[in-house]
Amino acid sequence: MPISPLSPHSPGARPAPALRRRSAPRRRTAWALAAALTTGLLAGCGTQESGAAPDADARAATEGFPVTIENCGIRTTYQEPPSRAVTIHQHPAELMLALGLQDRMVGTAFPDSAVLPQYADAFGAIPELAEREPSFETVLEAEPDFVYGGYGSAFDEKEGRSRRAFADAGIDTYLNREYCGEDEVHIADAYDEIRTVGSIFGVDERAEKLVAGLKARVDEATSAVDGVDPVSVFVYDSGDKAPFTAGGKGLGTEIIRLAGGRNVFDDLDAVFGDASWEQVVARKPEVIAIYDYAGSGSVEEKKEFLLAQPALADVPAVRDKRFVVLPLTATLVGVRPPLAVEEIARALHPERFA
Repeated sequence: MPISPLSPHSPGARPAPALRRRSAPRRRTAWALAAALTTGLLAGCGTQESGAAPDADARAATEGFPVTIENCGIRTTYQEPPSRAVTIHQHPAELMLALGLQDRMVGTAFPDSAVLPQYADAFGAIPELAEREPSFETVLEAEPDFVYGGYGSAFDEKEGRSRRAFADAGIDTYLNREYCGEDEVHIADAYDEIRTVGSIFGVDERAEKLVAGLKARVDEATSAVDGVDPVSVFVYDSGDKAPFTAGGKGLGTEIIRLAGGRNVFDDLDAVFGDASWEQVVARKPEVIAIYDYAGSGSVEEKKEFLLAQPALADVPAVRDKRFVVLPLTATLVGVRPPLAVEEIARALHPERFA
């Protein structure tokens, strides 16, 4: 089979799961102390308390605090909600926006897909710190008290962004639970992530309302496709010599199942992994779901590659040119997976949504 111009999947395109490492301690920077004096709060709201007497608004904001959160083996006690958050990667930003926390966000980074339309205006008003992961120094310049990372690479020790380095600068951190080393991810993890972030920011009621709304969307979609014959789906993430695809332990497979489909590689014992083109041919998928994200080649390039392979010509999805596009962020723990269920269900079973 000819080699495609597409770059093979790499951790740079979609960062690999977190490796929880520690870097050498760093001293608290001068700006952090200055910020503490000017705002009346000490940097690192999870570990420090202000000496100033709280007014009525402050008392209301801290109702229900302190809150202790265990995240990827790191235990943090928040004496009050963070007020200056930086998000690294798209899905943490969208989750915070869905909780109405844009007024607490002082920076975003690495927008790896178009933001959901309902959050576009709010997202556009927040400074973008970097097109990819920002440097440690760039994050410090935003004077955050909280950094929320989507992929493990948000806190890359080799780049000086370890969670330890942020802690030594008085800044609390949180990593998306999907990258805590768990080997299986479910849509329930998305709901738990929303609730946890809601607790950190003191907006538990908003979180519960958001979860209820997302669950209702999933229930509506699954009811619409109840009783259908599952459509066989091959997930094409990237790769030319071998297809890099979604395995049985990832959210993508669960989204497909809830939408009335079946991932032809649901027997792959991983969240993601390599398959072979011979297996794709043998499993005869009726639909190909193309994952779309920055750095992996465009959707059109991926389609052209698949359609140009003689060995795939008789695969039903290729023969019928039946593709669906799914932003990678729709398969990551956040607000998008429940929404993706309906989108994929409509693509697999349009007759049920006529």
